[in-house]
Amino acid sequence: MSNPQQLRYSKEHEWLSATEDGVATVGITEHAANALGDVVFVQLPAVGDTVTAGETCGELESTKSVSDLYSPVSGEVVEANQDVVDDPSLVNSAPFEGGWLFKVRVAEEPGDLLSADEYTEFSGS
Repeated sequence: MSNPQQLRYSKEHEWLSATEDGVATVGITEHAANALGDVVFVQLPAVGDTVTAGETCGELESTKSVSDLYSPVSGEVVEANQDVVDDPSLVNSAPFEGGWLFKVRVAEEPGDLLSADEYTEFSGS
């Protein structure tokens, strides 16, 4: 399993793309998707919601358990991935591509996000 170098990672196993026009994409890592097992339900923040770095903003339910979704940054949600809501298995099959979760207009980025190499070491993945 390889963690894309261009992304940054939280210790809660979310990834964050570089901001483009102030907007970043958020998803969960392959490590987290594998640990969850088959994802069967996804609850995402709604467009217009304000999310806070390190706070819960949604939920992922798998055949094994229910896990909270944490936002790696603070800001306003500008898009939620309806494809993942309709087909939660995308979180497992394509966590870094079609399985992204939401896009956020970043108000403030925390300084504690990890590089790909740091996340790989942290997660053992």
